[in-house]
Amino acid sequence: MIIIGAGLGGLSTGCYAQMNGYRTQVLEMHEIPGGCCTAWKRGDFTLDACVSWMLGSGPGNEMHQIWLELGALQGKEVRHFDVFNIVRGRDGRAVYFYSDPDRLEAHLTELSPADAKRIKGFCRQLRAFRKALAVYPFLKPVGLMGRAERWRMLASFVPYFNAVRSTISVLMSDYAARFEDPLLREAFNFVLYEKHPAFPVLPTHFQLASHANLSAGVPEGGSLGLAESIESRYRRLGGRVTYNTKVDEVLVENDRAVGVRLSDGRELRADIVVSACDGPTTMMKLLGGRYLNDAYRRLYTRTIEEPGMVFPGYFTLFLGLKRPFPEGEPCTTYLLDDEQAAELTGIRHQSINVQFRSCHYPELSPRGTTVVYATYFCDIAPWRALDEGPEQITRARGGQELHTLPVRHGRGYYAAKRRARIALVRFLEERYPGIEDAIAVRDVSSPLTQVRYTGNYDGTVLGWQPFVESGETLEELIKKHGPGLPGLANFYQSGVWATTGGLIRAAAAGRHVMQFVCRDDGRAFTASVDESAPPPTHLVIPVGARPAAPEKGPK
Repeated sequence: MIIIGAGLGGLSTGCYAQMNGYRTQVLEMHEIPGGCCTAWKRGDFTLDACVSWMLGSGPGNEMHQIWLELGALQGKEVRHFDVFNIVRGRDGRAVYFYSDPDRLEAHLTELSPADAKRIKGFCRQLRAFRKALAVYPFLKPVGLMGRAERWRMLASFVPYFNAVRSTISVLMSDYAARFEDPLLREAFNFVLYEKHPAFPVLPTHFQLASHANLSAGVPEGGSLGLAESIESRYRRLGGRVTYNTKVDEVLVENDRAVGVRLSDGRELRADIVVSACDGPTTMMKLLGGRYLNDAYRRLYTRTIEEPGMVFPGYFTLFLGLKRPFPEGEPCTTYLLDDEQAAELTGIRHQSINVQFRSCHYPELSPRGTTVVYATYFCDIAPWRALDEGPEQITRARGGQELHTLPVRHGRGYYAAKRRARIALVRFLEERYPGIEDAIAVRDVSSPLTQVRYTGNYDGTVLGWQPFVESGETLEELIKKHGPGLPGLANFYQSGVWATTGGLIRAAAAGRHVMQFVCRDDGRAFTASVDESAPPPTHLVIPVGARPAAPEKGPK
């Protein structure tokens, strides 16, 4: 088996393939594993670009079993905060989204007694979701469940039917609009850090419930450490990874995938090919648009271009600070005014998410220092309009091809990055005086940076959006055809583009793909927990309240 891509989906596929007796090789165009789940060094600082929470990081659910099978958490400390996110309004007032329903209810009711009834209902549903997580299925794809298994799965949700039904049928934007308090009306749209206009209420409950159950923390070692742990598990199982290797084409003979052609012209043969890179690259480039039935073709040529069908990319600012900032909050979403948002190219919603990442990962920076991570959702089109060069390039160095080296952009592109950086630093300096003078390291990235390193469509890190036409279409196609393409044998797709985004979805996709492969080969699927290190430990970190910033006068 050849697996294209060493992101979490590719590595997971490799692990489960090795567990089931397949000989595998993962081909990765970058120099390190992880794909979007990554970090990089700048001086003495490691800048972690991914894991702000990790569903399944604690026991009591099927998600956790997958991480233990992949060796992702063993021997590590998992950190949890008692507040999932803080949303600060333009006047400095703050909503603390405690994941514990009792604390959340008391806090929200204190903020807005007029909304007490709605707050009580929200927290009652949250309590139901905490119990429902234990029966939420992750280990086996619905498309492989028999009728009896599906009925058992549905029966397990009966006690939580009303909570699930009422939260999946109402958009969070509509739900939030019902609050009397103007800050709560806005803040509920930003519980999950950024605004997701197409999300119903359900994912917010799922997230807060997981957090309350100590199953949405962050793992010691961060994002790249997570990827390296899974890569180590894969290698211990006998798998091989080849880096700096870019696939240009999936080879097909007699309607069967038989291998790949690399960018240097070499051909590698295999009995099975799994693509764990982004969907459009897989379907339209590596396969040249072949084997797409009407539904798949519409998904990849029309639906994908409609607004809101794919998660947007991010703009990211990292600051490595020479001294500690104990007043820094682990995670805060700030709502911006028009003037502040105007400095941030491509911004989708007037907000930024700021994390003092040394609260999450103190081991990734020197003692007595701080790492700040500030992001906003943004469209790639305004960045592309400022750029004239290629978005990705292959160069030879020392006789070896490299595929993620820097590319030259237009002056307007660099000016926009500088303008956003200055605006964000100014914003942070107003709220945390002394930050600007403490900067030792700074780094910025745009959606085009994501394209350069991963090739992901439009710089997204998550792929298809759930709860809209694209994600729902994909789910139906996989239920019907599995994670392959009708008419093409021995080919499968894995990773976030074979599901609807998120770390645990990518990891579960590898397990699910191998269950389909085993079915097609007439084998019984098997999986085992990695016992090379002890189970993870857990630490809960309290988040102290900070006074509101002084309200600004009219401009």
